[in-house]
Amino acid sequence: MNALIEYADIIILWIHVFTAIFFVGGSFFIWLVVMPSSYKITDDEKLRTKIVGTIGKNFAFFTNISVIILIFTGLYNMTWYLGGNYSTLYNTIQGEILLAKIILVGAMILLMYGNNMYHGKKIMSMVRDGKMDEVRKLRKISHYLSYITLFLMALITLLAVSLEFYG
Repeated sequence: MNALIEYADIIILWIHVFTAIFFVGGSFFIWLVVMPSSYKITDDEKLRTKIVGTIGKNFAFFTNISVIILIFTGLYNMTWYLGGNYSTLYNTIQGEILLAKIILVGAMILLMYGNNMYHGKKIMSMVRDGKMDEVRKLRKISHYLSYITLFLMALITLLAVSLEFYG
């Protein structure tokens, strides 16, 4: 029975890591490849927004699934990692790293969804209405928040890796 549990632990950890690779890698791909490339494809701001918006909407479907998988597998891995001793979160270096990771994940999720739900929808609406000057201003704010989200993803990844050295 213990071997079966160990296999389950390994499989769930692998699912968590693979999903994180997809989620983080895909996010960086969107911002470092798709966004800059869209400026090379067309100067038409409406068309560019439509292209990036369509790609973003398709990626969002997988992002939502990834976030759900990461939350559930993360909770499972946390329980396994701590061995049921949640006081470890406050009195050991690995617990403090894990707690920092949990807090940053929560902040990243709130920032990411808040930005997408508010700015993303508003930008698409403004493009449809032809308010391109307002779109540019709002897009700068949205991009700034997205770069903070990417920074948080990188920091969360760093914390996850550092758990291997203190675990």
